Amino acid sequence: MPDTFVLVHGGWHTGAELEPAAEHIRRAGHQVHCPTLAGNRPGDDRSRIGLQDAVDSLVAYVVAHDLRHIRLVGHSYGGMVITAASELIAERIQRLVYVNAFVPQPGESLNDLVPPAYVELFGKLAAESGGSVMLPFTIWREAFMNDADLAMATAAYRKLNPHPYKTLADKVKLKAPMAASPLAKSYVNCQQDTALPRSLPWHPRLSERLGLFRLVECPGGHELWFTGPETIADAVMRAGRD
Repeated sequence: MPDTFVLVHGGWHTGAELEPAAEHIRRAGHQVHCPTLAGNRPGDDRSRIGLQDAVDSLVAYVVAHDLRHIRLVGHSYGGMVITAASELIAERIQRLVYVNAFVPQPGESLNDLVPPAYVELFGKLAAESGGSVMLPFTIWREAFMNDADLAMATAAYRKLNPHPYKTLADKVKLKAPMAASPLAKSYVNCQQDTALPRSLPWHPRLSERLGLFRLVECPGGHELWFTGPETIADAVMRAGRD
C-alpha cells in the first residue's frame, strides 16, 4: 500500500533540495511532499521569523493538503519543527522519522544542542546581517559535505539561503518529552556525519531522547540529499515503514 511522506528540510534549505530523494521514494510508489518552511521562502523577513512560525507553516501545509497517516520526516533543524508539530497534528501522523535531526526536550532551543562555538558563530553572523545566518563555506565543505568533492560541495552551497537566527535561538513549545509521545518514531543515522562533533553525536545522544524508536543506519554525511539521494531515500523508506 502506498504511504505518504512529508519531508521537512533542515536549515539553509528549501524543500527543493529534497526533491531528488523524493523522486526515488515516488518511484517506489509512494506520495511525497517537500514543503518549504516559513523563514526559508523567498521574500521572508528573516529578522522576524521564529521557530513557532516555521512550525505553524508546516502544520498549515499538512492541514491545507488534508494529509493523513503521514510519515513526517525531519532533517537536522527540521527535527525541531516536526517535534513541535507532532503535538499539534498528532492525529494525522503515522510515524515520525528523524534524519540526523535534533530532538529537543521541552523548553530547549537548537542552540542548546550544538557546540558553543556554533552558538557564538551564529550569533555573530546574525548581528552582522540583520538577523539571518549564512553557513560559511568552510564549515559546509568540511563538516556538512565531507563525503563530496569540491565541485559538488560548491554547486550545493549555491543552492543554500540565509537562515533566520530566531529559529535557532527560540525555545521549542512542547508539553512533554518525545520519549513520552505515543507516536511511532524512527531515527536515521548517517554514519559519516560530522556536522556535529563525535563528542556531541547525533546518535545515540539525541536519538535516545525518542524513547522507544527504530534505528536505521546508512553510509554518508549530513547532506546525503545531495551526495546520495537514492541512499537516503532508501533509509527513509525503511525508517517509515509500518
